[in-house]
Amino acid sequence: MKILQLDVNRITFEPIAPEASIYDNVKKEEVSVDNTLVLLISVEEGDTEQTAESAINDTEEYLKKLSRDSVLIYPFAHLSNSLAKPEDARRILEYMYKNIKERHEVMKAPFGWTKKLSIDIKGHPLAEQSRSYGKDEGKKIYKKVRPVEANTAVVRKSDWAGLPNTDHRSIGERLDLYSFQEVSPSMVYWHPNGHIIYRELVKFMRELEEACGYEETSTPVVANTALWHVSGHYDHYKDNMFMFDTDMGSLGLKPMSCPSTILIYKSRKWSYRELPFRTATFDKLYRKEISGALTGLFRVMELTQDDGHIFLAEEQIESESIMFLEMVKKAYGTFGMKFTAKLSTMPDNHMGDDALWDKATSALKHALENAGIKYEVKDKEGAFYGPKIDFDVFDSMGRAWQCATMQLDYQQPMRFGLEYTGEDGKQKMPVIIHRAVLGSLERFIAVLVEHFNGKFPVWLAPTQVIVMSISEQVVDYAKEVHNELKKHGVRSILDISDRTMQYKIRDAKMKEVPYTIILGKNEAEGKTISIRTRSGKQNNNISIEAFIEQVIGEIKDRKNV
Repeated sequence: MKILQLDVNRITFEPIAPEASIYDNVKKEEVSVDNTLVLLISVEEGDTEQTAESAINDTEEYLKKLSRDSVLIYPFAHLSNSLAKPEDARRILEYMYKNIKERHEVMKAPFGWTKKLSIDIKGHPLAEQSRSYGKDEGKKIYKKVRPVEANTAVVRKSDWAGLPNTDHRSIGERLDLYSFQEVSPSMVYWHPNGHIIYRELVKFMRELEEACGYEETSTPVVANTALWHVSGHYDHYKDNMFMFDTDMGSLGLKPMSCPSTILIYKSRKWSYRELPFRTATFDKLYRKEISGALTGLFRVMELTQDDGHIFLAEEQIESESIMFLEMVKKAYGTFGMKFTAKLSTMPDNHMGDDALWDKATSALKHALENAGIKYEVKDKEGAFYGPKIDFDVFDSMGRAWQCATMQLDYQQPMRFGLEYTGEDGKQKMPVIIHRAVLGSLERFIAVLVEHFNGKFPVWLAPTQVIVMSISEQVVDYAKEVHNELKKHGVRSILDISDRTMQYKIRDAKMKEVPYTIILGKNEAEGKTISIRTRSGKQNNNISIEAFIEQVIGEIKDRKNV
């Protein structure tokens, strides 16, 4: 049995048509459920009621951690390639439904139907977790990886056949941005074009963070699991961690940067005069997922976050929150994206006294209001360690994506015994703000690819200009123009092939290059250029100096068109 557990703000589904030989008799109507734990379940061959019991017990523990009492059982065949027969799967799911119903409010989505699905997932670390159950459950079994033939290791076009042209996987293949290889499951192979976009986003975030006084850090990807015992991640997140035993003890790949960053803070003594201490990192993180839950760049096992951790005194919460909110406004304004904010308050199962929570929540409210950001209050939806603000970002098609987040944390400073010397000379405990603006860069690039439909603004475009010659007589001049662009940092490629001009222009259009420079005899003699934009508009007799100044200005200003 494979399960993807999702803590959601809302899930909406609508039965479209029966797809299995056995299916529930239901109406074709849209159903929405708010604030529930969704179990996307694939029942596999050999699963029994005993398998289901293990999953139910795990669900009980998960509900306690989340302070939830509502469950939606959702048949989801896409998590496994070894599905049980429909009658067996339906029986197991019904067994789970009846047993969970004895203790919790539970619903179930119809079995055997194709369904239209929309999910708004909450923005906390435990919100998305995958589980695998079966006869080998509980045993540490590491299967040998079967040999992979060189000609089968690559994800071919046929693997993504049937995807719409607007899907980031289709666009990524067409623009040669990235691929996925069988030898590295759900880990991105960045091609030169895609890695340019990746680097530009990191550069963008580094500039924003440096302007706000952040200092970049980096920590090892491997640590002894004792670190995650102290942080609490081992108890809450171990099933999604890569861990292995060695002669140096039990080690793991880091799924989050916060515990390691805390060790940097803990390595010396701090004074109130040195706070806030703002850190940023772009380290790789590793999170174990079941293969069926992986969807292109949206869910991967190796990821990079624009991770930030701020160590601060309580009285600095509001000012730091305002600074972060301004950073979010600037970042998403650059991409031409609108967003809404959600303020999540103290849950019933929380750490710390109510007065502390009230103070922290009030600080976040004031920060949102001072930044002029409208927000929705999600009552009792905060993390158990502190209130938080999450952001839904809207792309060009009006779809909402959970990206930016800011969380106040009183638990980690307590667990790690963090201190600073206050103005009165006494030792005090700092608060930690966990924050990300873009979130997972992989997921955000997927959003961007679909948001722009591959037509990236000049500053993000892998190729910004194509220089092409009409005839062999102007090849030298084409090289001169190309080299001048490169000298000024413009990403230019040179097409001096003997293909027809019609073919060259069509190729540039397919690559979604913002500018095409067309050079013939007249341009060479007059030392000018003719420019064709991606939209098809053409300007003739332009000086190369004027064009370079224009392009450099667009890159510097990061115009989103």
